[in-house]
Amino acid sequence: MVSSQWLHEHHEDAQVVIVDCRFALSAPQQGREQYQAGHIPGAYYLDLNKDLSSPVQTHGGRHPLPNLSQFAAKLSQMGITSETWVVAYDDSRQAFASRLWWLLRYLGHEKVAVLDGGLAAYQAHYPITTDIPEVRSGEFQASPNPGQVVDIQTVKAQKNQPNVTVVDSRAHERYLGNHEPIDPVAGHIPGAVNYPWQAVTNEDGFLRPSVELQAHYADLENVDEVIVYCGSGVTACVNLLALDIAGIKNGKLYAGSWSDWCSYPLDENMEAQV
Repeated sequence: MVSSQWLHEHHEDAQVVIVDCRFALSAPQQGREQYQAGHIPGAYYLDLNKDLSSPVQTHGGRHPLPNLSQFAAKLSQMGITSETWVVAYDDSRQAFASRLWWLLRYLGHEKVAVLDGGLAAYQAHYPITTDIPEVRSGEFQASPNPGQVVDIQTVKAQKNQPNVTVVDSRAHERYLGNHEPIDPVAGHIPGAVNYPWQAVTNEDGFLRPSVELQAHYADLENVDEVIVYCGSGVTACVNLLALDIAGIKNGKLYAGSWSDWCSYPLDENMEAQV
């Protein structure tokens, strides 16, 4: 995480690239429109549906991982190289900025941070702009680490192992199956425990202190593997970011998440029949 003060002091640095990740699931154009209306100086924009995901298929969830060559080309046009520090921000308690953070880490780029408090924290002290930065030349080299992501077959094979924990990042009422506003089936993956993604930030989008996060995730500290999912592999990344800051480095993303799981026939115990 970086502070708004740090970002203001470094936003003109040649090796810092800022990315606006604002998005609204209910209004897919809203994020780009907000960006055009005003953003942190120098910030580029990446769209969750168009840039941070690939087209939806029958299976694979609502936000499949992006085509890596196309994504790398987009990052290169922002001037991102192996030496670049990337700072992502949004206005949704890190929901979308964390997706970019996770994607870059997955692709081997460790120099990435999320703006603590999001756009509001920056705008409270510093001006924003409508100026659109120019396309730059870079050469982003994607080196994906397949060990950081799992598919449905891996989840089914691993979730009942004694030292594996599956974490559901959705709101508690969705985990319980009492309310499902997006996907066609309510419920959760059998055996999953619930750590709602919004629990790791306050209402203003500031991450809880690391000591609080360590206490929050205490039951996961000695687990060999933590598989994290949400509805579509987006807000799960907030938990993965917070786990990393808490010192728990073995988190993996089930990218398809519940929207992939429930795209298959489910038996009476909610087990996916793949």
